[in-house]
Amino acid sequence: MDSPFRLLFVCLGNICRSPAAEAVMRALVEAEGLAGSITMRSAGTAGWHSGKLPDQRMRNAGQKRGYNLSSRARQVNENDLLDHDLVLVMDRQNHRDVLSYDSKSQFSEKIRLFCEFCTGHKEEEVPDPYYGGEQGFEHVLDLLEDGCRGVLRHIREQRGLTQA
Repeated sequence: MDSPFRLLFVCLGNICRSPAAEAVMRALVEAEGLAGSITMRSAGTAGWHSGKLPDQRMRNAGQKRGYNLSSRARQVNENDLLDHDLVLVMDRQNHRDVLSYDSKSQFSEKIRLFCEFCTGHKEEEVPDPYYGGEQGFEHVLDLLEDGCRGVLRHIREQRGLTQA
């Protein structure tokens, strides 16, 4: 059996967007019966929140939609580029920051903007909801649900996965 396809979602602090993407993707993968074929993690480009749970407002918004945001924040590192098949960043600044870990420019093709996989939304970046109100967290979840469906289609095409 092939090794699982390994996804990494990255935002700034790893307490809002990327852990929510991880939770949305995990729920989608489990619902499709692909838990053994796709793994996912999240990380932040900054380490301020390392070890902490996701922001309570994002956990509340996710819980209303049935998502469990329970991962602990951690900072992205050089090994993440080697250890993951696809690194999805939430905005252009995250993209620049993650590319800075790729000193030999060998991983740039696997570091992509998350919104490239959205089909129902026109945004090019997932906005950081941290300083906004409740609607910002809902909008982020809308984008993540859209994009995660696109990511799953991409992985299915790459790996030839069928629904279990």
